[in-house]
Amino acid sequence: MPDTLEFEEPIAALLKQIDTLTALPATPARDREIEALRRRIESVRGELYRSLTPWQRVLVARHPNRPGLEDFIKRLFTGFTEIHGDRRFADDHAIMAGFAEYKGRPILLLGHVKGGDTKEKIFRNFGYARPEGYRKALRAMRLAEKFHRPVVVFVDTPAAYPGIESEERGVAEAIAVNLRDMMVLDTPIVVMVSGEGGSGGALGIAVGDRVLMQEFAIYSVIPPEGCAAILWRDPAKKVEAAAALKLTAPDLLKAGIIDGIVPEPIGGAHTDPGAAAQMVDEVLAATLAEVSGLSSDARLSARYDKFRNMGRLGIDFTEA
Repeated sequence: MPDTLEFEEPIAALLKQIDTLTALPATPARDREIEALRRRIESVRGELYRSLTPWQRVLVARHPNRPGLEDFIKRLFTGFTEIHGDRRFADDHAIMAGFAEYKGRPILLLGHVKGGDTKEKIFRNFGYARPEGYRKALRAMRLAEKFHRPVVVFVDTPAAYPGIESEERGVAEAIAVNLRDMMVLDTPIVVMVSGEGGSGGALGIAVGDRVLMQEFAIYSVIPPEGCAAILWRDPAKKVEAAAALKLTAPDLLKAGIIDGIVPEPIGGAHTDPGAAAQMVDEVLAATLAEVSGLSSDARLSARYDKFRNMGRLGIDFTEA
């Protein structure tokens, strides 16, 4: 049976029934019953996903089968040639960067990679990038600027790696430099938050002309568990923390943090990666064309204003 989340118990029960029936000899009656159960699953899944709580969206964003950068490369891009190393310390496997073609147009593609099986997750450090990862990303983006290639970014990380060696090599400085330099990088940049957008680890490659977000992705200054531990001194308060953080796509669109929401198949991108990629493709193509149509001065000015205006509440303190 496919992996189901804790709130998908009704779906898990139906899948178990299908699994039991599949083991029986094939008959027209059995096949009709299986088909009826599958239709019931689609109905139940639709009802569940129309009213997800913030914490449930966190679980969907973290689903182990959720498509990541490597899935999108296979489905949407051609001729991907990876760039390795930051030319200062090492090659960070948690961030992948390289040149590719998108609909016949050369671009730079980069993003976080969490890995699939256990061996791959360890190799990718579970998507936790070290400072050399952010320096590699910036090196690649400077090449894109030099050769006038747009940059497409996929964000999916719990956070930047917080280990001692990461701090020793200057992870905060690496992220800060990326924020500064991406703000003035003279080439179109489109960012897609495709899974977890975790804190500075996400923001270190998420400064762009347009920031898009898949429907069930999350984007937050801190994970709900960490927020609960700080505010309530109780990690069990993660459900309340998820609601308080306003980390869902609708919340962030309302606050002006992101520019658009990319729909997902009913049940999340993990239920149909092909359909999810097609939905990303439609929005990405239109957005990239829009941003590329702007003049350099207009694009850079709009990018600067976009991020400078975040967090403003419309209060005129001069009248106070």
